[in-house]
Amino acid sequence: MTTPRLGFISLGCPKALVDSERILTRLRAEGYDLVSTYKDADLVVVNTCGFIDTAVEESLDAIGEALAENGKVIVTGCLGAREEEIRARHPQVLKVTGAHAYEEVVNSVHEYLPPLHDPFVHLVPPQGVKLTPQHYAYLKISEGCNHRCSFCIIPSLRGDLASRPIGEVMGEAERLVQAGVKELLVVSQDTSAYGVDLKYRTSFWEGRPLKSRFQDLARSLGELGIWVRMHYVYPYPHVDSVIPLMAEGKILPYLDIPFQHSSPRILKLMKRPASGEDNLERIRAWRGICPDLTLRSTFIVGFPGETDEDFEELLDFLDQAQLDRVGCFAYSPVAGAAANALPGAVPEEVKVERLTRFMALQAQISEDRLQARVGRRETVLIDEVVEEGAVGRSRADAPEIDGQVFIDGATHLQVGEFAEVEFEEADEHDLWGHLTQG
Repeated sequence: MTTPRLGFISLGCPKALVDSERILTRLRAEGYDLVSTYKDADLVVVNTCGFIDTAVEESLDAIGEALAENGKVIVTGCLGAREEEIRARHPQVLKVTGAHAYEEVVNSVHEYLPPLHDPFVHLVPPQGVKLTPQHYAYLKISEGCNHRCSFCIIPSLRGDLASRPIGEVMGEAERLVQAGVKELLVVSQDTSAYGVDLKYRTSFWEGRPLKSRFQDLARSLGELGIWVRMHYVYPYPHVDSVIPLMAEGKILPYLDIPFQHSSPRILKLMKRPASGEDNLERIRAWRGICPDLTLRSTFIVGFPGETDEDFEELLDFLDQAQLDRVGCFAYSPVAGAAANALPGAVPEEVKVERLTRFMALQAQISEDRLQARVGRRETVLIDEVVEEGAVGRSRADAPEIDGQVFIDGATHLQVGEFAEVEFEEADEHDLWGHLTQG
């Protein structure tokens, strides 16, 4: 008998990627071979995204392609919560499971492609199977969310907040560092709420008691001697306590905060915490403590009920906040979201016009902030070496979503290596520079 061969498609956000890694680690430990083409696979698993309509369509298309090219497909992930919708388009899928249903996915694979050998014979590295390059990894600290934002269906897909004990998180982080990871990207649905559901219960790492809460986790990760980057952080007051850690160089001076809007009226309709003015005050205070702080955020324009005045208020917030990295989406209804029932739908042409104006303003802000770094020397983590030179990221750049640093001629560098670079040129997204001497 031949070793069972598995194909795997992972869609969606980094949190879904971590789910894929956990599933693959288990299956690899049981002796399954992981293959990269449909024709080589005995079975294909598709980990889907179901957050917005475009992601749903991408997931359904991926399922259809896998069925056409292979024929044996198991579906998991966020879209799995809407099994009827999947089977209406693709009735021939073998099994559908929901988000973070690790055991159910593995059992489904067992059912349709039984393992060949005893799992103890097939060893995997302590850090598990990773879908990211060797030098960086996502560290998921919790699942689910306690918020009920009116435009979001994540809680219905992934449930309420469920934090991992801090000892377990730190153990995984330590194994990743020992395996050569140079950067940890901390992810969850609500990173700054970490530990609320556990009532900040004490856990242990290296014999030391630690509370399962955001501040303690940031401080402990800062002891590992690598880059630590915080994503999906709500601007709760206790986030202030990690800014000094950034100023001291313990963790990266980088916060990914999904503000979504600045108008208090729209934030209330969205059922989001905090007001725009509070956020501006907090940003000013943070930069007072840590001037090099990089702020990334996402926004929605054209939300139901958004008036011209609300939008102008958002543009004013953008101008005052001077955020470094920003993504923006024109609102589109998501099946099952409470916002669908709100009055005051914004016409599509108005959404497009507002999105265009928003992104034009932000492009100028981003370029100005990058131009201000020209002439500076900074540490860069190398992601790729190509014929022309090396491509890396500064402390201000998360992989896939932010900018890059291009270093002409530096072909001798290695992926995962740190290099000191002096910046020579910038546009609204990226930087160009040369290696410094000594």
